Amino acid sequence: MLANQGDVVTRDDGNRKQSEREFHNHRYGSDTDPRDGLARWYTAVDSAFRWQNELIRQASTDTKILEYGCADGRLSLLEERFAQRFSRFCGIDISDRAIARACQTAASMGLRGTRFEVMDAEAMTFHEGEFDLVFGRGIVHHLDLHKCFGEIARVLRPGGRAVFVEPMGHNPALNWYRSRTPALRTPDEHPLRMADFQLAQSYFGNVELRFFGLSTLFAVPLQQTKVGAPAMKLCEAADRFLLRVPLIQRNAWFVLMQLTR
Repeated sequence: MLANQGDVVTRDDGNRKQSEREFHNHRYGSDTDPRDGLARWYTAVDSAFRWQNELIRQASTDTKILEYGCADGRLSLLEERFAQRFSRFCGIDISDRAIARACQTAASMGLRGTRFEVMDAEAMTFHEGEFDLVFGRGIVHHLDLHKCFGEIARVLRPGGRAVFVEPMGHNPALNWYRSRTPALRTPDEHPLRMADFQLAQSYFGNVELRFFGLSTLFAVPLQQTKVGAPAMKLCEAADRFLLRVPLIQRNAWFVLMQLTR
């Protein structure tokens, strides 16, 4: 059975969620990640990740924080150490294998105020207003947006914030590449479109957007050369100017969303 979500057609909830779980269980149950080959391309949007990291770090250490779609916990446990920074930290993911890895890593580090749980992001078991801050990377575009935005708003306290970095779905070149590499993604994921931000506004009092990854994509092949670093800085500067223009913004690779309850 198919269901419409904007101009995206998805399968019914049961099949969609089972497909997502199986894809990510395979990914995190393997010794190697099939997406590792894409890592160098994400240097084109490093500035988006840096902005998100800084926004998270600005929160006080007693903030109750939720990583929404935490995968194996690598980001918060090893790369940015958010789990160690905040006294009340929780991560959820649909993949039981990913969560098992996260729990094992947290236990090996002796973290007691940290919880990782297998949970449906569209129907969370947390209480209303339980979290001060929710964040995630590349998770929202896997979900039913009505349920996703509704659940995030529900578990945030009044005045609480959510910070997400998500791929965009307008750029023809990126969509051409996606259509030719289906094995690297789940069948129901749907990079965000401009209309999705209007939907977000119906759930949150304030929606702030910042776009990343346009001319920087052309600098990625130069990264291993002497001109790689200056080329990337130049392209980041160009993007800061270009991606202020509404008609150009839609062609960005990623968006940083700040959603305030």
